[in-house]
Amino acid sequence: MMWARLMVGVGGSGLGLRASRDGLLRVAAAGCAGQQQQQLQQRQASSAEAAMKKTRLFDFHREQGGKMVEFAGWSMPVQYKDSHIASHMHTREHCSIFDVSHMLQTKVHGKDRVKFMESLVVADIAELQDNQGTLTLFTNDKGGIIDDLIVTRTDQSYLYVVSNAGCSDKDSARMKARLAEFKAAGFDVDLEFLDEALIALQGPSMSQVLQQGLKEDLSKLTFMTSTLATVFGIPGCRVTRCGYTGEDGVEISVPQSRVVELTEKLLANSEVKMAGLGARDSLRLEAGLCLYGNDIDETTTPVEATLVWTIGKRRRKDKDFPGADIIVPQIKAKTARKRVGLVSTGPPVRQHTPILSPDGKVIGEVTSGCPSPCLKKNVAMGYVDAAFAKNGTAIQVEVRKKAVPATVSKMPFVPTNYYTG
Repeated sequence: MMWARLMVGVGGSGLGLRASRDGLLRVAAAGCAGQQQQQLQQRQASSAEAAMKKTRLFDFHREQGGKMVEFAGWSMPVQYKDSHIASHMHTREHCSIFDVSHMLQTKVHGKDRVKFMESLVVADIAELQDNQGTLTLFTNDKGGIIDDLIVTRTDQSYLYVVSNAGCSDKDSARMKARLAEFKAAGFDVDLEFLDEALIALQGPSMSQVLQQGLKEDLSKLTFMTSTLATVFGIPGCRVTRCGYTGEDGVEISVPQSRVVELTEKLLANSEVKMAGLGARDSLRLEAGLCLYGNDIDETTTPVEATLVWTIGKRRRKDKDFPGADIIVPQIKAKTARKRVGLVSTGPPVRQHTPILSPDGKVIGEVTSGCPSPCLKKNVAMGYVDAAFAKNGTAIQVEVRKKAVPATVSKMPFVPTNYYTG
């Protein structure tokens, strides 16, 4: 077909046989080279996709029209057939399912499990009630944040830990190294890395949707508490009332072999739609929640990140967590910089946007930003010099080399709707 098109092109030009055979060959060779290059690129893309890890819902996402992208080494849906904004608003007004199976789930067993976990994180795990969880931080000896995670003290004689996909390798390595130290010292502790799927059902109608598939009374499961349950006929599910959207919601750990079944049963309710990473990011930003690697990392301390509330009072007093000698003094003293919220109008504010003082001096940098579908203005968070961190402070952001007015704002930008009973 290529040769046919070439011949028609030459004949139609009136050149006839005067067009050299060498010229045709060169054109054909160029066309073949282009095809080869395209095929090579396709093979590389296919190889890259094959190298990415996939959740059990991968094929289901594609069947649902999911647009797949790379995220933390996984192939994940960024959005479905609905627009990003439509998906965002559906979550705020109804409820959506997010596949979060890429996150690392771990059980910590043994009578010394609390002591073990407290040697790694800043929270007071010992004070948690049965089936109560807390957001906490892995910290390093310099006070930096290695990861943020949720630890739940279950009534099943283990701690249930969920940490970020992008940090799974270093988190598991850190826990294994500490486990070896504890075992060598004679402590009773063991780790179990779970091969379970994890989905999040988030939004104001979550409770009425999920209650149809539960015997347990969801009104008794409050924010940051967890239970083992049979969900829509699927036994052995762990249901935790938490999430990453600012809405009422749950995360459900479910056997891999039955996650598609559970997702389909939830989607049978007209209140429920699938949602991807795009909506997840704008929802969490409206809720003022950090994204690891953007808003917090190993160069950021909990005090700079305004996450002091994650540090247990007893832990502050005892200074017995990694980096405590650096972090605890910062709680009373002022740090040089602080994470703040920002609101602006005009062009969108994105990560790495410079933050300026009113007179144009660089005072910080945006770490996350997007137009808010709910507020119809730009929201962002970033770090600024402490002198400019007070809510209501007028500052500027540099967008496309132009200074745009902005205001330091309290977070969350959109009120949260967590269920506390």
